Amino acid sequence: MGYAQGRALVPNRARETLAGPGSWPDRFNREQTVITSSTVVNSVVEKLRAALARGQWRSGEMLPGQRELAEQLGISRPSLREAVTVLETLGLVRSMPGKGVVVLDAAPSETAATHSGVADASLEDVLQLRYTLEPFIVGLVAQSISSTEVGQLRLTLMDMREALESNDSEAGMNAYIAFHEELFALTSNPIFQNVVQQTSNALKQSAEVLRNSPQHLAERLQENEAVVRAIRDKNSALASAQMRRHILQEGLRMGIELTIPDDHLGSTEQ
Repeated sequence: MGYAQGRALVPNRARETLAGPGSWPDRFNREQTVITSSTVVNSVVEKLRAALARGQWRSGEMLPGQRELAEQLGISRPSLREAVTVLETLGLVRSMPGKGVVVLDAAPSETAATHSGVADASLEDVLQLRYTLEPFIVGLVAQSISSTEVGQLRLTLMDMREALESNDSEAGMNAYIAFHEELFALTSNPIFQNVVQQTSNALKQSAEVLRNSPQHLAERLQENEAVVRAIRDKNSALASAQMRRHILQEGLRMGIELTIPDDHLGSTEQ
């Protein structure tokens, strides 16, 4: 039986248990863990990705049938279908109606080509991707962030401030990149994490351009502090608007004026 396309609707409070010791998924997870259905999907995605990476199923082979694999993993078939949909989006498998799910070729050359594409991206390309993605991510983060996570973001901004006060441009740039990576990590969406990892790599490659003056580091610090204040207040709209403003200003500091739709400008007024 093939895997249905699209996302299956699963009750928010649904609970599932990953299979425990004594079964095939022991290689995935040796402890029974009761977690929410959305976390089950993310967990299964990561474990299936690891299994594919180590050759559990090779390119061209079919995954076990839907019922069998769901039973082996100790999850529901709707959750398995969601996980397979994510794997399809990542280009690791393909659902074939009436046949099942086939493993695609994730050859090193393809990975290298992907990395090469990031390396060849211009600063404007990177800014466009950041402008499209990061405001949405911080809006989501603002809805669910914990006080501990807010505290960690503020600690990283303190590192930026210390670097500014000591006129250490390299430390300031490292703290700036770390701040954005921490924001990325606060989303549990594995597709977002895959895309923003490429953004982070490109950001590191452009660090020499960003490492330009204490004034610019001070401006970045001020803008990122505004983002964190909005996140702390759980104001999603303001957090998104502040991030858009930050990325536009980052472009101007690089001598790049992004062309964006008028309805994306947003307002940063409280």
